[in-house]
Amino acid sequence: MKVINLGENNSVLNDFVAQMRDKTIQKDKVRFRNNLRRVGNIFAYELSRNLLYSTKDILTPLGTAQVPTCDEKVVVATILRAGLPLHEGILDYFDNAESAFIAAYRKYDKGDDFHINIEYCSSPSLEGKILILADTMLATGSSIEVTYAKLIEDGEPKHTYLVCPIASVFAVEYLQKHLPHDKVTLWTAAMDEELTSHSYIVPGLGDAGDLAYGEKL
Repeated sequence: MKVINLGENNSVLNDFVAQMRDKTIQKDKVRFRNNLRRVGNIFAYELSRNLLYSTKDILTPLGTAQVPTCDEKVVVATILRAGLPLHEGILDYFDNAESAFIAAYRKYDKGDDFHINIEYCSSPSLEGKILILADTMLATGSSIEVTYAKLIEDGEPKHTYLVCPIASVFAVEYLQKHLPHDKVTLWTAAMDEELTSHSYIVPGLGDAGDLAYGEKL
């Protein structure tokens, strides 16, 4: 699995990530969601440069322009619920993309041990398409691993791009061992070194779903 960390380069992306991490700014849910959407915009633009294009004749009021446009069929998939603003940000840049949604969550067994439970999955066929799988936080890699396995039951994607703005080093190393090396690329904006005993990323940013939509029971 190839890893691309956009946060290693100076850009406005890092400003958005800083605001998402800031515990004072986080109190504004609208701003948190907007920053996630803007981050999705940036990832969509950057990864679009890796897709297949061909030159087409476009009729203008005064003539014909030759413009290279994307030939790929794209599916944007998101793990509910924290990934929804990120999903919208990616869709802003892929006008004709289809969508897939997965309800996956940690179900604790004993102590800090847990497994990933999937209760819902809605997806078009992925056969031969570009799959963009978005989740705001990549802590252990388990949710992405299980979700990816579930999604490819609906066809084998041409390539999968994982968009995870905040990732742990542990999760990145885990996925490099458990996902296809030549068919998956991870895009992130920050890689944090530490996980707590509950597998939360440190410094991370907290619970992205709660910050975007309010605390759950």
